[in-house]
Amino acid sequence: MSQDGFPPAAARTPVSSNACLGLKEPPSPCPAKTPIQILHEYGTKMGNLPVYIMEKAEGVVHNPSFVFSVKIGDVTCTGQGPSKKAAKHQAAEAALNILKIEPGPNPIPKNEDNGVAVESHNQNNPIGVLQELALQRGWRLPEYSVCMEAGPPHKREFTITCRMEALSETGTGNSKKSAKRDAAEKMAAKIQALSGCPDMPWTPRPTVRLECLQTSSGENISMLRRNPLSIPNTDYVQMILELSKEQGFEVTYFDIDELTVNGQYQCLAELSTIPVTVCHGTGISCGNAHNDAAHSALQYIKIMASIK
Repeated sequence: MSQDGFPPAAARTPVSSNACLGLKEPPSPCPAKTPIQILHEYGTKMGNLPVYIMEKAEGVVHNPSFVFSVKIGDVTCTGQGPSKKAAKHQAAEAALNILKIEPGPNPIPKNEDNGVAVESHNQNNPIGVLQELALQRGWRLPEYSVCMEAGPPHKREFTITCRMEALSETGTGNSKKSAKRDAAEKMAAKIQALSGCPDMPWTPRPTVRLECLQTSSGENISMLRRNPLSIPNTDYVQMILELSKEQGFEVTYFDIDELTVNGQYQCLAELSTIPVTVCHGTGISCGNAHNDAAHSALQYIKIMASIK
């Protein structure tokens, strides 16, 4: 005890100025909410909780890969990651981007500011745009690989290849980051050109789960189960178009600029099923390549619709 009757300074308990004034201490900052939490809160408020489904699990034990889909209302997105949580995280983040949900105590869709829609944070980032496009369409995420390094140490030039489904583009730059960005920008431009649309198709498309085809009793799906797919001169493009209208999915064809080693045209047929179906086709003309891709897609749908 000191001479003034108070405990020694080292033994005194510090008192904040807020406590002296009778005020409550401000709460410690809360950790940021994850996209999964934000989407769940939004679903709770709207009376429509998100539903997550594991679409795929592959890879080896030390390097697994998971694909999850999330459905909330009319929006369905997919995410991929090295863990189930990471895949759900990406799926939820993609859904939030489509719904334009901003974080907060009560997540609500972002409003327009002075009549101008709020821009996506990834709009000027081709790498982010490409990743969001892959998630929205249910494609595998873009893969990047360094294929060349050249030049002296003070002036290096990198060449990086971006692969997405059966497509590939290369980009160059004085750093790996700039080369990756260049490759992503070229890939995004190629997909825009292939889809015949100057803008990325961000709006959700009609989808159908593949397992739902097993119990469908529609006329076209029933005929597909019964009849062989080996009749010459069949218009498979028209056949799958009629099937898609009946079952509620879309078919999109992507023509590939490069010819095969045999000089044939090639294309991809993408079905907006869950998971997404992408089939390759070749032929002596673009029309023949479309028909071949549609034939392959019908064969796959026939197998999936016949599983008991």
